[in-house]
Amino acid sequence: MLMPTNFTGRLRQIVQQRNSHLCVGLDPEIEKLPANFPRTPEGVVQFCKEIINATSESAAAFKINFAFFEALGSDGWRALEKVAALLPDNVIRIADAKRGDIGNSAKQYARAILQELPFDCVTVNPYLGGDAAAPFLENPEKGAFFLCMTSNPSAREIQHFPDSSRPLFLHVAARVAEWDVNKNCGLVVGATHEEELKKIRQAVDDMPFLIPGVGAQGGDLKISATIGTANGTIPSLINGSRAIIFAGDDKNFANAAANAAKKFQSDMESAIQESTK
Repeated sequence: MLMPTNFTGRLRQIVQQRNSHLCVGLDPEIEKLPANFPRTPEGVVQFCKEIINATSESAAAFKINFAFFEALGSDGWRALEKVAALLPDNVIRIADAKRGDIGNSAKQYARAILQELPFDCVTVNPYLGGDAAAPFLENPEKGAFFLCMTSNPSAREIQHFPDSSRPLFLHVAARVAEWDVNKNCGLVVGATHEEELKKIRQAVDDMPFLIPGVGAQGGDLKISATIGTANGTIPSLINGSRAIIFAGDDKNFANAAANAAKKFQSDMESAIQESTK
């Protein structure tokens, strides 16, 4: 089988091969680890290892949230490196780092995440414009999901400005589409904003989305799966984090995570199939 020459092509291939749009978000809040895990960076590594093993059958991608590792200091960064190395190479490995800085600094962020660590893509803040985005997009085989319409409740304070026919989030979507010359761009679009999700899908046609906010944040899985993937024709990823990794109690957390991931993935695919009838 020919290997795709760009990130979006590889994402599409993996979604098709695994028949899944599920991204498992690794947000290992140290206070919520099962009781038999030490509240240490090494305990975080062991917890993530078991979650990865339990859910990898259902996932097309894993997303590591850097915040939960950076909060643990230098040992947390080493834990992040260890967890990143545990991710299977037949899935998309997402660095949820939300980087964004002027060009020279952006080059170093891109090097750290996309060269020194085994990630396929990174979440990026587009606020600083094209020169800050460019270092993350130089290699067509590596991708970036740009923050467009985030899932948090106060996102509208900034992302709806100036509350006109073309609010900021649609301007971001249009600008990222212009940057997508290497076919390695995507957008972060929260499941908690259904109308905005529809508008962004219409605006950017076939660009893949990374969709957080389903589960603990209350986003609708069916709408995210059907609109976000355009009824299965676009390789968007729908993220499940806390609803999967903390689905069970101390004794059965791995089995509970596996079952939650399977149900998440199955419900998505059922919604997509139903929408095409």
